[in-house]
This record gives sequence, C-alpha cells and structure tokens, in this order.
Amino acid sequence: MTRPLSRFVCAGCGAEPPADALPFRCPNADAGDDVDHVLRRELDLGRVHFPADVSEPNPFIRYRTLLHAYHVAIAGGMSDDAFCAFIRAFDERVAAVDGRGFVATPFERADLLSDKLGFSAEGGVWVKNETGNVSGSHKARHLFGVLVYLEVLERLGWHGARPDLAIASCGNAALAAAVVAAAARRRLRVFVPVDADPVVLARLEELGAFVTACPRVEGVPGDPTVHRLMEAIAGGALPFTCQGNLNGLAVEGGYTLGWELASAGVEIDRVVVQVGGGALASAVAAGLREGGLTPRLDTVQTEGAWPLRRAYSAVVARGGETALGYAARHRHEFMWPWEQEPHSIAHGILDDETYDWLAVVEGMLRSHGSPLVADERVLLGANALARGSTGIPVDPTGSAGLAGLIALRELGAVDDDERVALFFTGLDRNIDVRRSQAPELGAMEAKGEPLVPGTGERTKGEGDAKLHRTRHPVAQGLRAR
Repeated sequence: MTRPLSRFVCAGCGAEPPADALPFRCPNADAGDDVDHVLRRELDLGRVHFPADVSEPNPFIRYRTLLHAYHVAIAGGMSDDAFCAFIRAFDERVAAVDGRGFVATPFERADLLSDKLGFSAEGGVWVKNETGNVSGSHKARHLFGVLVYLEVLERLGWHGARPDLAIASCGNAALAAAVVAAAARRRLRVFVPVDADPVVLARLEELGAFVTACPRVEGVPGDPTVHRLMEAIAGGALPFTCQGNLNGLAVEGGYTLGWELASAGVEIDRVVVQVGGGALASAVAAGLREGGLTPRLDTVQTEGAWPLRRAYSAVVARGGETALGYAARHRHEFMWPWEQEPHSIAHGILDDETYDWLAVVEGMLRSHGSPLVADERVLLGANALARGSTGIPVDPTGSAGLAGLIALRELGAVDDDERVALFFTGLDRNIDVRRSQAPELGAMEAKGEPLVPGTGERTKGEGDAKLHRTRHPVAQGLRAR
C-alpha cells in the first residue's frame, strides 16, 4: 500500500497511529498522563483540493476526496469508480433500513424567523435542517464515515474477527448507530441512561441493538453510560461513538456538514452550534475551514451543565490562544466531569464532559466567538419559535443553537445585517407528549413567538449594559471574549 494523502495525528501529544491501526484513539491514550489525547485528520493540502462540483447529492461521494477512507482505499489499489460504487451500494442498504439514504441536507434562509428576530434583508438566519437526515438527526453522518472506513479495510483484505460496536447515548446517536450498524450487519451494544426515551428504546430493539441501562453510582463522578462504554472497549469492542477522544474518525464524518455550508454560496458571518460532547461543533468548524470559510463560532450549552464554558474561561484566564498548548498537556485543569447530575429539556447536550473541548475552544478563540449558556425558558421559547416560524419538527436539543442566537440578539452582540447559520439537528419524536404536559406550547408555536426577552427594539448600548450583569445566562461567556 502506498502512503495515503491523509493521516490522523494526536492534537495533544503529536503521535500518529501506525498505518495498519484503526484511527480511533491515540496510541498513547492509556498512558495515564494528563494530555488531551484526541486524533485529528490532516490532509496533504498540496495534493488534495476542495471539490468544486456540487451536483452529486450524496455527500460521501461529493466530498470523497477529503475523506480518510477514500485515501486509504486509493492507496490500497481501489479505483475511484469502485469506491463510488461501494458507497452507493452501502447507502442503499442504509435506505433499506431507515427509508432514506444520505443526501445533502437543506440550507436556506428562514425568512419568517429572520423577521421575528429583527434582521435586515441583507442579514438573517440560515437554517441547516438535519431532521430529515438518516435516523432523524446529523449523528448518522458521523458514524457512517466510521463504517465506510471499516468496510474499506475489509475490501482491501483485512479479514480479522468483527468485534462488537459500542456506543453510549441517550437518543439520536444511539438511533443513528443502530441504523448504520444494521445496514452493515454488525452487532451493536448501546449503553443508555435509566431514563432513556421509551420511543428510542423501542426503535433500538427493532433495529437489533443490544441495550444496557446504566444507573449512576453514588460517589462516582461522570456519565455512567460512558463508564460502561469504556469497560466494553477494554473488553475488545470498537468505540462506535461521536466522542472525538474515543473515535477521531467519527468527527470527520461530521465534516460533511461544514463542507456543505462552504459549498452553499452564502457568505456566513457567524455559526451558532449547540454543544454536548463537542463533535458537531468541532466538525463544522473544521469543515468550514477546509472549505475556505472562517465565520465566528459561538456555542450553546444548558444551565444544567456547561463544562465547555468553564474550560473556555480557564483557557482565557491563562492567556487565550497562547495557552492552548498548555491546556492540551494539562487537561484536568480545564475539563473534568460536571459535579451534579445535569437536567434540561435539551437532554441531548447534557454530556458531563465536552470530550472534543480543545478543538471547540480553539475554534471559538480564533474566530472571536463565545461559549453561551441558555436557561430552560430560553430553550423552550426558542424551540416554539423554531417550529412555529419554520415548520421544521425540531426537538429542543436540535434548536438550542437558536436559543443562543436569541440571547446574543438580546445583548446586541449580533448586528441586523449579519448572516447567521444554525443547525436544527434532531427530529422531535415526543412533541405530542410535551404539548400535553405544557399546553402553552401549542399557542407559542401557532404564534411563532419566542416568548423570551430580547426580540423587540434594542440598542447596542442596552446590550453592552447587560454584559455587566454577571448572572445573565450568557454574560460571563461574552465578557471573557
């Protein structure tokens, strides 16, 4: 095999996995040091160029020359035609399981939403709608890329035993993993919290996943599902997860979303992304950068848990960008498990840790972005506004980026002429239940009103004054900028 035009390198220690090793975890990840071992994909930019032709609807074919799996396949003797044929066949198997395959998802200006937030005709909100993606969210993008790589290895003659795939998830990631694993005819183990959504659990059973509920243990910090996942990985399972520290290759699959934004022909000024484990934000930032765009990156977490903002503030306090190298080698000073069990209506971003935190903090610092924290009222109001003004059936996790934008507009931190991109990332499978529990939701959606402060008349001075309210849900993040 010739040397591929792509490689994975640990951002923390600089190690590169051997050519015949799986590019999931850094080879030094179990060294017991305090380094943030996360693999990042690098391309030979002198020989790899961003695709100009966007006529192909399947993103894994359209952007194949940017994928590590493609370069491994070509280096191993597979032709370009053979790789494309393989992706189409695999995608057909995904569609047979889920009823839909992978296509570039819609990215359009949300006119009514832009009007309600007071943007000018030049500015506004562009929404990337992932609710119609495979399994109803963006998560399948991350995991399909992992299986493409594993399938390529088999086609190149790697015929070792097929180990179990394993993931820790409370919803969309588990569903995505189950769909693509079923399409690949691979055994999947899913570790879920004890309060996992019954609708999700039923679908996982239909897809043949092996599910384990994981209660919290008194005195043991961190996510119990992740603890069980690590035990499974130690026992030989492959980390089929969207957490970058466990599977760097999974982050690359999410690059496709950033690449699609870069190909859309819209000069985006700002991207506001909801953050749990951090793979979406880091993937979008990297994908945009490879596509030649560097908009401001803002992130959103909930009041239930905001380890990313805590880490960002610690990096800023130590010197900002100049402290990133130190932070990579002293992880415990910046990222550790949230001390309390987190709760929020946006349950999909309640990770105890932001596993891909360093790449996300780096993206915010270099683009002059901010880590935001949204309270439950803003999250609920943003979801009603999202559904009522766009008609997209997005869940509260998936619309959390809008909650951050609403807060930024309240503070006067986003100008009327700015072009802002949001990701509506998850299909709401429980809206009828939530409407029955909170009847005001229907009225909010019908009006398309956010029912949160900050969408009326405001001035820059008013926004600046609010930055000094230290208990304001986003003030600390903005003041640290």
